[in-house]
Amino acid sequence: MRRPLAHLLVVVVIAVTASAATGQAVSRSAPLPLNATFVVTGHGWGHGVGMSQYGAYGYAQHGWTYAKILAHYFAGTTLGPAPVAKVRVLLASGVSTIKLGSAADFTVTDGIGESHDVVSGTYALTPKLKLKVDGDQQAKALVGPLTFQAGVSPLAFGSRHYRGTLQVEAVNGALRVINVVGLEQYLYGVVPSEMPHTWAPEALKAQAVAARSYAVTSKRASAFDVYPDTRDQVYLGVDHEQPETNAAVDATARQVVLYNGQAARTYFFSTSGGRTAAAQDVWGKAVPYLVSVPDPYDSISPYHDWGPFGFSAAKLARILHVPKPIEDVQTTLNSSGRVLTLTVLTPLGPHLFDGGALRQILGLRSTWFTIGVLSLSGPPTPVTYGSSVALTGIARGVTPVVLQSRSSGTWQTAAAVAPSDDGTLAVPVHPAVTTVYRLSSGKIAAGSVQVRVAPLVRIIPPRTQTELRGYMRPVIAGASVWLQRQNGTKWVNVARATVDASGSFDMQLQLTDGTYRARIVSGHGLVPGISPVLRVSTS
Repeated sequence: MRRPLAHLLVVVVIAVTASAATGQAVSRSAPLPLNATFVVTGHGWGHGVGMSQYGAYGYAQHGWTYAKILAHYFAGTTLGPAPVAKVRVLLASGVSTIKLGSAADFTVTDGIGESHDVVSGTYALTPKLKLKVDGDQQAKALVGPLTFQAGVSPLAFGSRHYRGTLQVEAVNGALRVINVVGLEQYLYGVVPSEMPHTWAPEALKAQAVAARSYAVTSKRASAFDVYPDTRDQVYLGVDHEQPETNAAVDATARQVVLYNGQAARTYFFSTSGGRTAAAQDVWGKAVPYLVSVPDPYDSISPYHDWGPFGFSAAKLARILHVPKPIEDVQTTLNSSGRVLTLTVLTPLGPHLFDGGALRQILGLRSTWFTIGVLSLSGPPTPVTYGSSVALTGIARGVTPVVLQSRSSGTWQTAAAVAPSDDGTLAVPVHPAVTTVYRLSSGKIAAGSVQVRVAPLVRIIPPRTQTELRGYMRPVIAGASVWLQRQNGTKWVNVARATVDASGSFDMQLQLTDGTYRARIVSGHGLVPGISPVLRVSTS
């Protein structure tokens, strides 16, 4: 299937899943943290087979002729005459009512060959095929199928106008509308719908020939040949025609791409990302003229590179309908560099996804993508003020990566990150207050971790049994200090003091045998701090 230049067809695709019973060996590493973020970056837009439209535009800008452009993308082909002259386009099917007409008088031929005159205007038709004809004021049922022929103005169907004839038929109680149009006139409505009419003339000519070749190889044994949308080629009729693209069609009249003397199936798409894909890699069938070729001038496309897109582990599991938590992901590539399969590792076993299906599920522009990982882990317990701690994590398949921090307000860059070859990392940090950290790459940020900072609290061994001194850092004058004594498994408050301007505190009390500690709740971005225990013996 080909894709239009400015659209991405969204299709519901069921992913292929498999377990370890597939026989494919799946290597396992340590499971990723639960806060892992999967980062998807890629290249190109479309299936990648055949002619890159942006690439053709780039080649045209570099002086290539349309014949040379086509010969590059369709290896071993030549140009020759088209074997057909008309195309049948399915405009509608399975509908209960249509609107059809013209700004000038027109005619309709019924199924028994009788021709009828129809006055200009718009008419609603149902499967009964009743229409006012030959000047009658009463609509009468005509024998189908009906063939409408324009007069001096083109026929209108819905909101668009079309060259050629419109065939209307009732099929299984619903209407089907087919536009039978000359091949060249059909291309007048296709080329500007597939490529901007302002592009270089040689690119427009290459598009005209590719579209013509695709059309003549789409002849079906059924009632129609092509769809008017991305299932085949986008065809928007007379209203979308442009002088530049009409000229490109006329300049290449009846020319198609040939391979061994036969019209070639000339797929095309928006953007390759730098290299096209082989048909065998995308659809599993080798076609000698649909091989992977370099596409250096495709770099002018805004879709040459895309992303990054981020998916949390939980979100990815939900989208893919796999068990949580996702432990890791692994891709295998085909010979065109595109993703052939993605293996998602879960506690219940691996799940295998086809690259093409995955593209649709995740809404990606192509199957030429990579999936990197960003994750960060922090210490489970608070860090004492004045000390440092190493944040560990993974930054695999993602560059560049920075560590960001936020204690209040906005995120700030804390440090550049240089992961090891396997993507693991360790970054030392020295937070003065409780701080949140995260890894970031471009517009993507991974799940954050909080490093809690507690004040440093110390008790000075007492010289007497009636006084106890200590201090805290940082100095927070006015902070409350509670002296606590251990009573079984609990700590009981036995005295209280206030931190002075030097950071010291002084308590007057009667010390008895036991185990003591000081606890400070200071606020100011710090969690409660606790001193090392002090054991008192009066004997």
